[in-house]
Amino acid sequence: MDFKKIDMNTWPRREHFNYYINNIKCKYNITSNIEITNLLFEIKKKNLRFYPSFIYVVSKAINDNVEFRMSYDSEGKLGYWKYTNPVYTLFHEDDKTFSDIWTYYNEDFSIFYADCVKDLETYKDVKGIKAKPNQPENFFPVSALPWLSFTGCSNISLNESRMLFPVITFGKYFKQDKKVFIPFSIMVNHAAADGYHTSKLINDIQDYCKNVYEWIQDTANI
Repeated sequence: MDFKKIDMNTWPRREHFNYYINNIKCKYNITSNIEITNLLFEIKKKNLRFYPSFIYVVSKAINDNVEFRMSYDSEGKLGYWKYTNPVYTLFHEDDKTFSDIWTYYNEDFSIFYADCVKDLETYKDVKGIKAKPNQPENFFPVSALPWLSFTGCSNISLNESRMLFPVITFGKYFKQDKKVFIPFSIMVNHAAADGYHTSKLINDIQDYCKNVYEWIQDTANI
């Protein structure tokens, strides 16, 4: 795992980071509807599963925006990971509980998709909050709420936390004016990213869903 320290003497956001990490210690949530018409059409045509496909889209956007890979090293120094991996929820239909599992991120969709599907199958019957062991340090959490097309979602932390990674939730997709949308919510530590950065991240996710043909390679062997 490659970790690059941030030079606080030259970093343009150093004052903003210190302000929000020390003075106004706040996080914020943004919810937006992402159009997934092209994405849904393409994965259905290829007989792919939506959940691992959308996790890839989110992971690709996270890894393309350094603000959402920020963390501290073992010495407490601020920096960012070269890449970060999704930790996502696996729902157990029998007892209505969920477990967290994770998959190493790979920029190649076909590799990531195959690994993610394998993990979903391997751990589908493993109960407990952490089903897959050895979760890496470089991660971000993403979960699905496929029973509800929500218009807002707020993840409230009851204690002070220095976590810098985003927390992502997406809901049940729906049709509107012959297009398909999915509600997408993200909780952000304001010290790590401002409104501009979060807007760019969401717009990147939208672009990847619209231009799915640019990254969804031949998946015949998946």
